[in-house]
Parts: sequence; structure tokens; C-alpha cells
Amino acid sequence: MSENGLPVVKADSYLTLRYRVSLPDGTEAVSTFGMNPATLALGSGQLAEPLERCLIGMRVGERAAYTLEPEAAFGLRNPELIQRIARGALPRVVDEAPGSRIAFTDASGAQFAGTLIEQDATHAVFDFNHPLAGNTVVFEAEIVGVMQP
Repeated sequence: MSENGLPVVKADSYLTLRYRVSLPDGTEAVSTFGMNPATLALGSGQLAEPLERCLIGMRVGERAAYTLEPEAAFGLRNPELIQRIARGALPRVVDEAPGSRIAFTDASGAQFAGTLIEQDATHAVFDFNHPLAGNTVVFEAEIVGVMQP
């Protein structure tokens, strides 16, 4: 609890919030404002860790916006994460249009996604960078409820 009796977000809090991730020009990547708030457990991977750090110390009812440079948000773009893959090595036929996000599962069962950049009869090129990598983002959050474990 804070000094005014309202619960404070901690690193292991279970919380309900509204949030928006956008570019500085206002282009929204995701938003829960105008719909039911999200409920999540901090530290569980449901929200990107850089965004979770912004929430620590906020109180129920508080609303704040944070501008995060690429290095503090989703990282810089890494050209090594753009991969040309033989179509025969893909786990399934890719018939989506360029710009589509394609889900993959690695040998250990971990899931990840890549954006299809282009493809031809023999290869497909994927960008495995986070879609917001290389961008300054604005993270806006309103805390609706906090429960401590």
C-alpha cells in the first residue's frame, strides 16, 4: 500500500489496467482503452518487460504516459534477424501476403513470430525483429486494480 492507502504496483503484482502502445505520431500498435481492461501478472511475459518497468510504483487510479527510446523499448533493429529460408525448410506452406505475421515453433517448443517480407518459388524472407524494434514508442497506462500475491 502507498501512503494514501491505494495499492501500488510491484514487480510481482497481479493487475488490471488499460494501456496503449503507440508511435509518437499517434499511430496505435495496441490499445485497450475503449474496451475491457486487461488483466495480467507482472513478470509472466504477458506484457513486454520494458513496459512492465514503467508500471512499477503506479497506484490504482493513476494514469501516466512514458516515451521510450528504441533501446529502452523493443530494441534496435537487428539486420541478422532478417532470414532467407528455403521453402522446403518451413514447417508449412506459406501462402500469406508480405507483411503477414507468421507463427513458428522451435525444436524446444518455444513460439516466436516473423513478418513475411517476400517470397518466391524456392525461398521466403522473414523479419524476426519485434514489429516495433527501432521505434520510439509511447506507452500509456491507467491502473484499474492491483492485487499482491
